[in-house]
Amino acid sequence: MHAVLLVIHLIVAIALVGFVLIQRSEGGALGIGGGPGGLVSARGAANFLTRTTAILAAAFFLTSIALTILAQKDTGRRSLMDQPATEAPAETPAPALPEVPLPQ
Repeated sequence: MHAVLLVIHLIVAIALVGFVLIQRSEGGALGIGGGPGGLVSARGAANFLTRTTAILAAAFFLTSIALTILAQKDTGRRSLMDQPATEAPAETPAPALPEVPLPQ
C-alpha cells in the first residue's frame, strides 16, 4: 500500500509541475512567456489548465497527508512528547589545566 501510494504521489507531483509550466504567465514580471503567440491563448484552455492544476494540487496534498499517516503507523512511535523522559547524564568535571608559572 505504501509503495502504490508513493508511486501515485510521484506521478501527481510530476504532472503538477508540468501543468504549472505549461500555463501562461499572468504578471510578466520577468518579461518571458505570456506573449500573444503563446502555447495556450484560448480562454477555455486556460480554465482547463487552472482547474487541472487545482485538482492535481489537492491530490498532491492528500497523498502527502496519507503518506505521513502511513509512515507514522509504521514506526510505532507517536511523538517525542509521548516517550518517557530520560535523565540527563551527570556532568563530568572539567579537566584540570596544568599550572604555568607566571613571570615575575
